[in-house]
Amino acid sequence: MGRAEERRARQRGGHRAAPTSSSATPAAGVTGGRAAARRAAKGGGRAKDGKSRIRRLFTWKKMLGTFFGLCLLGIGAFIVLYLVTPIPPANADAKVQSNIYKYSNGDLLARTGTLNREIVNLAEVPKPVQRTFVAAENKTFYQDSGVDLRGTARGLFNTFTGKGAQGGSTITQQYVKNYYLTQEQTVTRKLKELVISLKLDREKPKDYILAGYINTSYYGRGAYGIQAAAQAYYRVDAQDLSVEQGAYLAALLQAPNQYDWAIAGPEGKRLVQNRWNYVLDNMVEEGWLSKDKRDAMKFEVPKPPLNDPSMEGQTGYLVKSADAALERRLVAQGTAEDIKTAQAMVDQGGWTLTLNVDKKKQAALTEAVKTQLNSKLDPKKRPVDADVQAGAVSVDPKTGAVVAMYGGKNYLDHYLNNATRTDYQPASTFKPVILAAALEEKAETQDGKPITANTIYDGTSKRQVVDNGTKVGFAPENEDDEDYGKITVQRAMNDSVNSVFAQMGVDVGMSEVMKVGGLLGLDTKGLQAVPAQTLGTMGASPLEMAGVYATLDNHGKKVTPALIKSVEHNSRTVTFPDPIGEQVISPEAADTVTSVLTGVVDDGTAKRSVQDNPKRDGQQVAGKTGTSDDNKSAWFTGYTPDLVTSVGLFGEDNKPPHPQVPMYKAGGEPRVNGGGFPAQIWAAYMFGVTATDTKFDLDTDQGAAVRPTATPTITQRPTPTPTKDPTTAPPTSASPTSPSPTPTNSPTPPSQSPTTSAPPSIPTTTSPPADGEPVDPFNPDEDQ
Repeated sequence: MGRAEERRARQRGGHRAAPTSSSATPAAGVTGGRAAARRAAKGGGRAKDGKSRIRRLFTWKKMLGTFFGLCLLGIGAFIVLYLVTPIPPANADAKVQSNIYKYSNGDLLARTGTLNREIVNLAEVPKPVQRTFVAAENKTFYQDSGVDLRGTARGLFNTFTGKGAQGGSTITQQYVKNYYLTQEQTVTRKLKELVISLKLDREKPKDYILAGYINTSYYGRGAYGIQAAAQAYYRVDAQDLSVEQGAYLAALLQAPNQYDWAIAGPEGKRLVQNRWNYVLDNMVEEGWLSKDKRDAMKFEVPKPPLNDPSMEGQTGYLVKSADAALERRLVAQGTAEDIKTAQAMVDQGGWTLTLNVDKKKQAALTEAVKTQLNSKLDPKKRPVDADVQAGAVSVDPKTGAVVAMYGGKNYLDHYLNNATRTDYQPASTFKPVILAAALEEKAETQDGKPITANTIYDGTSKRQVVDNGTKVGFAPENEDDEDYGKITVQRAMNDSVNSVFAQMGVDVGMSEVMKVGGLLGLDTKGLQAVPAQTLGTMGASPLEMAGVYATLDNHGKKVTPALIKSVEHNSRTVTFPDPIGEQVISPEAADTVTSVLTGVVDDGTAKRSVQDNPKRDGQQVAGKTGTSDDNKSAWFTGYTPDLVTSVGLFGEDNKPPHPQVPMYKAGGEPRVNGGGFPAQIWAAYMFGVTATDTKFDLDTDQGAAVRPTATPTITQRPTPTPTKDPTTAPPTSASPTSPSPTPTNSPTPPSQSPTTSAPPSIPTTTSPPADGEPVDPFNPDEDQ
């Protein structure tokens, strides 16, 4: 046996192979082995063959080769693109035109759009001010090649996949986009931006590019370029700007309108100050500013905008709100990369915007505020009267059209639109949302009873809210600390009893309450689902509240208030979604809330101003009052079958920085309640513009005209003695369709309901003062 045979024998177990006896045997063995191999190949060999083919096809060498091939192909394509793409002349968008704004009937509202731009040499801008822009937008500007490859790749991917805009562009890229290209969001445009930026960086010095950037950027207030911005915000030339002022202008470029101090809300002011600090801190980091000087710098508040006579009165509010709506839509449909870009596109002009605003209703709403509020305010006699701001929005619930908007006394005196501001609490106008959630979720009380308009709750003031037998640590006080004892949900809504709705919110589940609030139209993102929200402690605007109540009026079908009717432009197409959306809560839930809210008007906190108003001509009305903690805001949001209007009054110190302040004694009233000035404004406007023959078509068998399933026992503390005689008798807990309440506690006879047959008689009880009656002005409790 040879060595090879010995090795094979050891591998088989150490046995030697048997010797062969003839020469034919090996040949036969070889032949048999080959046959066996062929048979094996037909079996297991076939399975292995498929795998081996895949392995041969996807070897690491082939994959690596393919990758490098694609890279070379991409590089080659980019080189070709680089060679064939020239630096173009300035884009056509630089030719700014006027914007035209029209009422819904086509009448001219306003014409705006005079270009405010003045080019200055970079040498005229102080070096430290130049560096504020670099620190804000592109710290590596002086070292990079003009592009941010990672940011551009991210932007290309997001554009290609439809995920929206992505920031990260260099100063060079932003200048190229502003000056040479359009704002369209396409892969082709982004590739051109990349190529031109690379070329421009090779052909031009950095100072040339920086000068172009600061001279072509949009700063808000219609100002293009640093010279116009310096004048618009600080009344100085660019050469006289301080580092602090330059840092603000540099920060402003991220969001010109949001960061404009004159119209920014508290959040916008906080964000721009953070951005201002970011700019200066970056300058210290880059060695462009000493830490000692940085620490000594203070934020310099910009001056208010210069008056434009064409924006006087309500015109400015309507124009700016329409601009904002158009800008949001340009971003939403992908025409603009971000809000800053959209603002520049709108200010470049060429737009014709037709608003949904009805010219006659707009005039009627303005007149109602003038006669019911402004004429009664006398800042010389009562300084607090100068702190009262009013905002209102009127919406058609069937179309979603914003038919009227009141933003303040005069846009030229108060630039912040009170109709769209979201920094004040809606207070008890949030209570219908809690009831809607209870009905929609078919929620039950702690003892397992379904929540309806007739469910009995404990209306004791400062009653601890409980959840499954455990106190949650929340015990809200009713207005004037009044105890109502056992009352129905209907009565609790009529008299705006905090303790009842705080408990109801926990019964429903605050997460469900906030969810339904979001469905109805409130911005509930980021809000905590805690019992305190039942008092309406989040921020909301009259525009938002009008949308929420319009959805209720529209039987639970979502209404998103729409200010713009149509938009025309010579080179762009803008379409708006239908303001009427899907069913967000059931018709039964929405209609039951509407039925309950008729009780607030006919037998609750809005009775004096709305139900008893001599101008009411049979209109059916549902609504809710609201007065926030410390009397900083007061509301009435109400509706007829064909129109919804939300009116808010806000206490704002008329001296900078304009903090929120109480409105006690404003207009000569001890406290500004929702059933006072807001409801009076509402009634004066609505009863002059709404039809008198329309009726609520409600899919419900419960609400204001339904007798409670049980007569609650009423216990309450003595009502505080008013400082003057009430103008109306205290309301009762009777059906709103019953006759005016009598001064006794005897049952009232049935009366004909406007929507149903007369209900059985209901015992009346002593109630707290109607909303707006004299109360202790130093009791800042959340009420109606």
